[in-house]
Amino acid sequence: MADYDEELDASGLNCPLPILRAKKALSAMDAGKVLRIVATDPGSVKDFEAFAKQTGNELLESTEEGGKFCFLMKKV
Repeated sequence: MADYDEELDASGLNCPLPILRAKKALSAMDAGKVLRIVATDPGSVKDFEAFAKQTGNELLESTEEGGKFCFLMKKV
């Protein structure tokens, strides 16, 4: 069982597209659900930290593996 409810693959997309896609995906989810986002844009690390602060959604995890950046974001 995965520790997230939905996954968004934003690989190959540059700022601000990963954030915009995540925002859209989160808006369709219920509070308390977790979205896993996979991105390849190195700038997305800071983008998602700022996005979490601005929206109040919780950034649970931010990892980098083989050039892919993975984020777990919990909708509040």
